[in-house]
Amino acid sequence: MSGEMIELHQAPAPRLRAAPPERGYDVEAVRRDFPGLAQLSRGQPLAYLDNAATTQKPAEVIEALASFYRDDCANVHRAVYELGERATARFEAARDQVRRFLNAPRREEVIFVRGATEALNLVATVLARARLKPGDEIIISGLEHHSNIVPWQLACEQTGARLRVVPFQRDGDLMLDQLERLLGPNTRLVAVTQVANSIGTVNPIPEIVARAHARRVPVLVDGAQAAPHLPVDVQALGCDFYAFSGHKLYGPTGIGVLWGRHELLDSLPPYQGGGDMIRSVTFEKTIYAPLPSKFEGGTPHIAGAVGLAAALAYLERLGRQAIASHEAALLAYAEEQLTAIPGLRLFGRPRQRAGVLAFALERVHPHDLATIVDQHGVAIRAGHHCAQPVWPHFGVNAAARASFGLYNTRAEVDRLVAALAHAGEVFR
Repeated sequence: MSGEMIELHQAPAPRLRAAPPERGYDVEAVRRDFPGLAQLSRGQPLAYLDNAATTQKPAEVIEALASFYRDDCANVHRAVYELGERATARFEAARDQVRRFLNAPRREEVIFVRGATEALNLVATVLARARLKPGDEIIISGLEHHSNIVPWQLACEQTGARLRVVPFQRDGDLMLDQLERLLGPNTRLVAVTQVANSIGTVNPIPEIVARAHARRVPVLVDGAQAAPHLPVDVQALGCDFYAFSGHKLYGPTGIGVLWGRHELLDSLPPYQGGGDMIRSVTFEKTIYAPLPSKFEGGTPHIAGAVGLAAALAYLERLGRQAIASHEAALLAYAEEQLTAIPGLRLFGRPRQRAGVLAFALERVHPHDLATIVDQHGVAIRAGHHCAQPVWPHFGVNAAARASFGLYNTRAEVDRLVAALAHAGEVFR
């Protein structure tokens, strides 16, 4: 893989600015699209601020799932009867929706998987099976989710390859000069998150890609946290693989996507064997199906793909830039309000942040903090956020995290601030 020519794409990285929300973005109307937001939590209106873990689902996604099971429930790619044809049509229409969402060149490059975790494991497994050998190197960053650490550790254990890590600065930005130092003749892949789920750092993917491609090294991007917040264009990013999860993008759980350049996917062996990923089978030899079927063995999560398509259509209708503007303004407001709380420490001050604020309150353990905040009907996360190697950098083992989505409001930020102030009083 390292010897193949790769076309470079060096468009500037998309940036979020702390600008006012775009005119016409009616967040209260948006909230009415999400039935889950109408419920009470601890006897108070729910303020859901754990979107980095999973998002609430709009009614049309819920209806898309129900309508598939109610009206079109059949297996795909197998039947000549009408019901099977309708199911296949909806499944393949979802692939086309994803291709447009990513601005991917070809629909066959869109592989449906269970989520970003499986997408990353898929690449790590087939790369180890086909390409890695002792002495080879995989580069990741110090900001990665466990899903972009552990699969590469497993691949290295199986092959004798070595994992290298790009460190990050105190402010939370990657040390790109260290990436340049780590890239070398034995580098086989750079695998990096676009947005860190821990502290929200937005990494400069086009610059990382340009540096890697200059050494003829392909780049895999974990877009699980980026896709809900940033417009995604894999051709502009210039990457070679891109992974994301549906459930963080207002779609169903258990569905996600791996996108990869056709020539790279085509050159790699299958991930799993089974039905629908074959062209012919004898006891002597199996000939595999072409893309995307080669990587979609077995019955897929058909309803999940249908629901994901509905979620992407919903985002398209709202407007990706309008969503980004709303979220950027909300994040800037939240950061301003939280940093004014006595005794609160915000982790990381990256040049560009999306979706996430991680923090600690003096004398209060993050788990206690999240428990007290929950009593006010505000849902935040506490712990290591599946990014354990990040926190020793800040001298802690865990943090509280508020993460925002397209339906969150300043009023919910104010409720979070009031709940945090109450927690400070409790532990004073």
